[in-house]
Amino acid sequence: MDRALALAAEAAEHGDIPVGAVVTDAAGNTIGEGRNLREATHDPLAHAEVVALRAAAASLGSWNLSRCTLVVTLEPCLMCAGAIIQSHLDRLVFGAWDDKAGAAGSMYDVVRDRRLPHRAEVVAGVREHEASALLRAFFGARREP
Repeated sequence: MDRALALAAEAAEHGDIPVGAVVTDAAGNTIGEGRNLREATHDPLAHAEVVALRAAAASLGSWNLSRCTLVVTLEPCLMCAGAIIQSHLDRLVFGAWDDKAGAAGSMYDVVRDRRLPHRAEVVAGVREHEASALLRAFFGARREP
């Protein structure tokens, strides 16, 4: 989570919502990482999770990321939850809950939905206070006059 939080801070420095993500293999080695790049790239799909999953798939030479873990600072949205399922990740670890768009237990629970062909283990609230603080600072600065 240390690296994901650092990536989230980098995203904020570049004007993107502070979300960072890291993919690790079964041995705990980082095989992909990403931060939100939507503003930087003008790409609506450039969420930190998608960027990290793409990097991990390129690193492994396979879309199948079974036996891998995604660590992200914010609960994934519906799009990212779908990407987690499609990549066959075994585990999702996230920091802050997203009460407005979360799809791993708050608004929806797509990642663990038994009706889908793949499910991931979810570990929520890891360093939640730090991840939430980055988001509050980012949005608070935009609300100031």
